[in-house]
Amino acid sequence: MLADRAVVLGELVKMHVGPGRLGLLWMWAALAAVGWGLVGSGVVFIEQAADFFSGIAGVVSLVIGAGVLIPAVVLGCVGVFRDRKVRVLLDAWGALDRDPERDRRLRMPGMGLTWLLLSFALGAVGLALCFIGPASARPGRETYGLVALEMGVGMVAWLTALAGGVTALAHRRWVVRVLMGGGSGTGTGAALVSPADGRSASSAPPPPGSGTPSPSPDRSASSGGAAPPVRPPNPAS
Repeated sequence: MLADRAVVLGELVKMHVGPGRLGLLWMWAALAAVGWGLVGSGVVFIEQAADFFSGIAGVVSLVIGAGVLIPAVVLGCVGVFRDRKVRVLLDAWGALDRDPERDRRLRMPGMGLTWLLLSFALGAVGLALCFIGPASARPGRETYGLVALEMGVGMVAWLTALAGGVTALAHRRWVVRVLMGGGSGTGTGAALVSPADGRSASSAPPPPGSGTPSPSPDRSASSGGAAPPVRPPNPAS
């Protein structure tokens, strides 16, 4: 059972924070950024169209960009929902039992730190593009299409960083809660107290058939009543 648990958890951890999952997330993010770049370029071409061919080039760029952007966004969302299902399976399989020797290989602190640092850097770049780009735009010099292009690429980077950071923190939380956390047992040395009069259970009379003789009714009655009086001896006898 422990061997099966280790194999399944190993595959689930690779699906969650493995290098392949990180590369797949960044690949969909790069495709989404390229698609949005083509869409933004198409908008710029249409805004600055000086002739008919420039307008046609803008429309073609819009169509190609949408064809790249939409599948990348859909597949990226599918990956995020799959990560949620993987986390549910990790909780279920991790709660079966403990195996400290095999669980040590499932922590993967290096990959978790890599996810977190790359997500932080990508998020910083995305926020810079979302705020610094529009704030530094000058009317008459930068068009609306160029500002939308910068903000769209920054938003893609920021959302990808958010997904990566959530994945890294969720994996670390799972390691601490499931692999490293300890269960708390109940104490067994406490005395049992009767709720009626507060006496301990050891002072209660033993139940019938427990092997301990119980006092007979006659003995109980004689011990509970007064002792019979002793008659003095008859001096005549």
